[in-house]
Amino acid sequence: TMLGLGCAVELGQLGQQLRRPVGLLLALLGQFVAMPLLAFLLALIFALDEVAAVAVLLCGCCPGGNLSNLMSVLVDGDMNLSIIMTASSTLLALFLMPLCLWIYSRYWINTAVVQLLPLGAVSLTLGSTLLPIGLGVLIRYRYPRAADLLVKISLWSLLVTLVILFILTGTMLGPDLLAQIPASVYAIAVLMPLAGYALGYGLATVFKMPPHCRRTVSLETGCQNVQLCTAILKLTFSPELIGSMYMFPLLYALFQSAEAGLFVLAYKMYGRDSYKQDTLGEEEDTDISYKKLKEEEVADTSYGTVTTEEHNSIQMEPTQTAL
Repeated sequence: TMLGLGCAVELGQLGQQLRRPVGLLLALLGQFVAMPLLAFLLALIFALDEVAAVAVLLCGCCPGGNLSNLMSVLVDGDMNLSIIMTASSTLLALFLMPLCLWIYSRYWINTAVVQLLPLGAVSLTLGSTLLPIGLGVLIRYRYPRAADLLVKISLWSLLVTLVILFILTGTMLGPDLLAQIPASVYAIAVLMPLAGYALGYGLATVFKMPPHCRRTVSLETGCQNVQLCTAILKLTFSPELIGSMYMFPLLYALFQSAEAGLFVLAYKMYGRDSYKQDTLGEEEDTDISYKKLKEEEVADTSYGTVTTEEHNSIQMEPTQTAL
């Protein structure tokens, strides 16, 4: 996944973002301000215990996932903006994700799971993702065609493997483990991506971005890197400590995919038609303006002809009278 992300990044795009870092700013506000705060508030509202709260916080503090890149294509979004936001949030997570976890876990600071929260291991896991990203950027620079192929493989394999992983995990672990997850955690898994999509769209609206960029920022904000969240839970906590909350990233992945799919379906049914009508309307306006311009030119010519004919008739009338 990270290799495919790196293959989608062009050095020229990075230079543009450094000169005008709108994507970087949106990634910062969406992934490390809005989503961690949202996860913290949901954990408080549903009164989660410390283990469930840490799992929810960890998912909320993760950077953007590659699922948003695929979904942005399906809703005619700004692919460059999507890729830049995902890459930027992944790089920023190296420093900001441990900081956000440290800030928002203060409420549960006296619990054992928070005292054992390994921020150093989180940073190490995040740092390990930089190697495939850097390799992908190098492949894009040296072998563009191979990079295009790797991007396509990465996006589609991501979608397929998420579905397979959830099915296999649910089958192998059985419904007993899923039954141990509280209903409040299921509710958060449903509400959190949905609220993230809404927050992202509102954030893009505040920045007065065009509709296709709003859709992109919305998907980027709500889609989290659940693979990274799962890896951190597995590498930093013992199964006895984290228990059934190991399933939370998979639940989040399921519902964020389903809700994004509904987003895409609604756009295909309604938004795309209105977008086409707007585009056609703009073209019709251009044609009408052009037709009006031509009619004015014809009217000017005919006016001159009439004047000439009237002038000739005036000159002919005295001659007829004289005869």
